[in-house]
Amino acid sequence: MKRRSLATMVAVALALVQIVATAEGQKKQAPKVQVPNAGVPQIATLEGQYVRVAYNNDGYVSLGYRAANQSVGEPWMLLEIGATVRAGKPNYELTREAVSLSTPDGQTVPLPTIAEYRKVDLRALQQRASVIRDSINYFPPEATQACRIGFFADVDSPAMAYDQVELSSQRGCLGRLYFNVPGGIKYGQYFLDVKFQDSLVRVPFRILTDEEDKLLSKNYKDIKKQVEAAFKKKS
Repeated sequence: MKRRSLATMVAVALALVQIVATAEGQKKQAPKVQVPNAGVPQIATLEGQYVRVAYNNDGYVSLGYRAANQSVGEPWMLLEIGATVRAGKPNYELTREAVSLSTPDGQTVPLPTIAEYRKVDLRALQQRASVIRDSINYFPPEATQACRIGFFADVDSPAMAYDQVELSSQRGCLGRLYFNVPGGIKYGQYFLDVKFQDSLVRVPFRILTDEEDKLLSKNYKDIKKQVEAAFKKKS
């Protein structure tokens, strides 16, 4: 992935928020996209239909949310996450409390405890997520060692759950996150918020309507070009 200078960053996050196109416009040209403002200085990119990346000088987060987009109306959201710290930064203990979800209606949802997670049966959701898994293996070149983000583990799993993971610039850590969304998953703009030592990274992602999903799938290359062009104007 090409790295760009952060020296002139503005508070911007690049992701699909809303596809704006009239019926006539859809026939003649690719739909236009609007760029959400994350409210923090960072860079974000579109790496797949359901894959987003956001990073700043401190931390780097990748996100896959295909299963979440297929779970509208359900109370539990599953997200695939990758995280690391940037080159030259000290190791960082990422805790459960440092990760939260911002919903379209302005709520902040914390990660549940392992006890809360184990009270519900999420096997159907996990199976849905396992049918098609998008790669979120997007890390800076220094992150060559693998590690696990193990905030969650089932009772019958050989893996253990723990409340923190040590991030370093040499390690690309991957795992699954679960959120109990009040009122169920709705269409609209979400942010996965991850606190690092001195800053906040907010990964923007949108739960798409069927129409938005079809337009993104059909025009993905053109939309990605628009996102890249918008980034160049801001950098």
